[in-house]
Amino acid sequence: MPRKILHLDLDAFFCSVEELRDPTLKGTPFAVGGLPEQRGVVASCSYAARRLGIRSAMPMGQALRLCPNLIVVHGRHSAYAAFSDRVMAHCGNLSDLVEQISIDEAFLDVSDLRATAETLARELQSAIWDDLNLPCSIGVATNKLVAKIANNVGKSRARGTGAPMAITVVPPGEEAAFLAPLPVAELWGVGPKTALQLTALGLATIGDLARWSPDDLIRRFGEHGRDLAQRARGEDERPVSIEHEIKSVSHETTFEHDVSDGELLRRTLRHLVEGVGRRLRQAGVRGNTVRLKLRWADFTTITRQVTLEEPTDLDAEIVVAAIMLFDKTWIDGRPVRLIGVGVSGLCEPAQQLGLWGLPSDKHRKLQEALDAVRERFGSDAVKRASELQQS
Repeated sequence: MPRKILHLDLDAFFCSVEELRDPTLKGTPFAVGGLPEQRGVVASCSYAARRLGIRSAMPMGQALRLCPNLIVVHGRHSAYAAFSDRVMAHCGNLSDLVEQISIDEAFLDVSDLRATAETLARELQSAIWDDLNLPCSIGVATNKLVAKIANNVGKSRARGTGAPMAITVVPPGEEAAFLAPLPVAELWGVGPKTALQLTALGLATIGDLARWSPDDLIRRFGEHGRDLAQRARGEDERPVSIEHEIKSVSHETTFEHDVSDGELLRRTLRHLVEGVGRRLRQAGVRGNTVRLKLRWADFTTITRQVTLEEPTDLDAEIVVAAIMLFDKTWIDGRPVRLIGVGVSGLCEPAQQLGLWGLPSDKHRKLQEALDAVRERFGSDAVKRASELQQS
């Protein structure tokens, strides 16, 4: 029997959560992201903003030029993570086979359920809306590849001024026919470079690619050519995998103007560490490798890392290592365009001692209190005294 695969994608997820917090944002052009003076980018934008040409990953400065009255909202990632967990709980109530691929996206295998895949998709969409008031769109097909593309197509074809709330079904046996008229760029594995190469061969649509000789694709693209031929025919045997291992957590920022002030760079690094530490604690993991990332004014990028004696998820311990790497790497006065910090070598928590020989649970209680304050009142609710002196 054909499989029944759902691809769920929350519609403008960050913005939908922000509208729950502040209903006056509904129907207005607004974006969640970083400040333009800090070279921030749009993480998510409302549908009203999208109609003005604003898109995710666009520099916030460009977005404001397109829409001078654009409202910029600072992200509240702890809130997004909490809502994401509740959405995934609904997915888990429907099927044991759930593969979360991002904070707002997941695959479900509902092959063992008796109801039709479309019925299950509508039930899931309604459950998420009724419980959380969050809109989502769902693609339905016999495999992951076609389900995701179906969802993308359904969302793009939705009409109206609000969230798509689309459900797009590709019946078994119609995978290739559904894909055929779509541009080759819609296919997984076709990036800009590959798209140009295929276009040079006269292959503009997925159907064109499906009709091309697989042997010639293999000759030109190697094993990637074999994958392209199979995907163009709508074939994808990958299972919905419930195993998802977080390998690293990182956070970085790009400055609006290159920074050569060492104290400002260190303060920025401490702020980034707070975000990394919070995400580690939310995921319930600790890491033993701290990595520093620096990009100079000429766009040269370097990374440096150090391995700790014990895994940690505490800001104080991560920042000691990050500042140490920074002081050993940065040349006094050299302009920095981007700075970032990451933690890898992740594992489940185990009892440990802190860097200063004190029981880590004392630091942890303080950290949990800080997390609670920041989650309720925002990431800037608690600051270091040094930061207040500089403000």
